[in-house]
Amino acid sequence: MTKKQKAVNAVEVLKNLYPEAVCSLDHGNDPFRLLIMAILSAQCTDARVNIVSRELFEAYPTAKSMAKAEIEDLERIIHSVGLYRSKAKNIKGAAVRLCEAYGGEIPQEMKELLSLDGVGRKVANLVRGDLFGLGGIVADTHCIRISARLGLVNKTTPIEVERQLDKLIPKEEQSDFCHRMVLFGREYCSAKKPRCSVCPFNALDFKCIL
Repeated sequence: MTKKQKAVNAVEVLKNLYPEAVCSLDHGNDPFRLLIMAILSAQCTDARVNIVSRELFEAYPTAKSMAKAEIEDLERIIHSVGLYRSKAKNIKGAAVRLCEAYGGEIPQEMKELLSLDGVGRKVANLVRGDLFGLGGIVADTHCIRISARLGLVNKTTPIEVERQLDKLIPKEEQSDFCHRMVLFGREYCSAKKPRCSVCPFNALDFKCIL
């Protein structure tokens, strides 16, 4: 089976498993919230980010209000997400940049998104895919691990995984595919104890690489 055929099969298996592909971050379809929550999610669980974000957005619901926030107050609110000092600086800096350069609106272009503090390619691809339907591979730990195990990629660095999957997964499927990878990683294909005996891919000609 070629990598392209594996990718086609992987898209279909995951689509059947998880018809409703949803982002684990509870952003309520608010572009600003998604951006900030994605920045906060680095090396932190989405569940924790969801909890912390309730108070954060009650206090600072817009880019304009967050740009005016005191760093100390941001640090207090997001303290439990880890790396809170650098993240507080980044979310304030991103808000300031949004206000100064983009009128408080979230830009679509990769280059413009990468100009925001705390935004790397993973966050930018999430925003481009979920908000603007532009596709983009979100090469998080689940995506990297599972793609390698399924033999879809032969590299494990985020940028290489992104580039290889971008050639295999249609643009219109990329965002949902990545959300489904997260769900699949949590339910079946964890890092330490994958449930290989009941893996939905067993029925296909996938030679899993652990």
